[in-house]
Amino acid sequence: MKILFIGDIVGSPGRNMLAEYLPRLKKSYKPDVTVVNGENAAHGKGLTEKIYKQLLEIGADVITMGNHTWDKREIFEYINDANSLVVPANFPPATPGKGYKVLNVNGQKVAVINLIGRTFMADQDCPFRKADEILKQLPEDTAQIFVDFHAETTSEKQALGWYLDGRVTAVCGTHTHVQTADERILPQGTGYISDVGMTGPYDGILGMSRDAVMKKFLTNLPVKFEVEEGREQINGVFIQAAPRQKAVQKMKRIAVNDEQPLMD
Repeated sequence: MKILFIGDIVGSPGRNMLAEYLPRLKKSYKPDVTVVNGENAAHGKGLTEKIYKQLLEIGADVITMGNHTWDKREIFEYINDANSLVVPANFPPATPGKGYKVLNVNGQKVAVINLIGRTFMADQDCPFRKADEILKQLPEDTAQIFVDFHAETTSEKQALGWYLDGRVTAVCGTHTHVQTADERILPQGTGYISDVGMTGPYDGILGMSRDAVMKKFLTNLPVKFEVEEGREQINGVFIQAAPRQKAVQKMKRIAVNDEQPLMD
């Protein structure tokens, strides 16, 4: 089973890069499932219905979210019909949307789970206990389980990775927008990386305008963040798991930018 995961899509630069490179990446890696984090896809915050559909048309099978899930209010109008959209499962009870999705792929069941961290984030339910709860709910014959953990701190991400080692296929971090070089296969077979990085502006600060972010640090005054223009990048991770086993055989970071062009 092969899984391709693309990190946080940021604004139109991120969507442009996805449209240009996802077909090429799928041709190279031939994934069975493609997951995309889309919580920043609409102007850097949130997801509109139009962009949700656009990401699916480009080639995403499942779209995960994060702390900007509700930033575009129209999401409440379409979320119940968005069968390929997964929001953090540990949002408070009665929150709209679903926290995981089970796909049938080549005769195997593949689950995609979205969780959000609590350290330096808004107060949410415990992601560890929520993961336990979901694992009990999944069909017994679920072959692969992929987790997008949208969290701020490396320590919380690592803790969840170790907590779920051997029980899920992979725990991949999102949210910080900077790709980490710590991809590894944990002792019980779970693939782990602290952050897969972001897809969007290459010369911004976390995808936002450099000038605005620097002004914020220099003056501590309120500023309006806009998505940076200019060079672009796409980041993600490729995972190959053993057939019908939650054990990763291969894990590879993907980073495409001006310094690292994609070699087809």
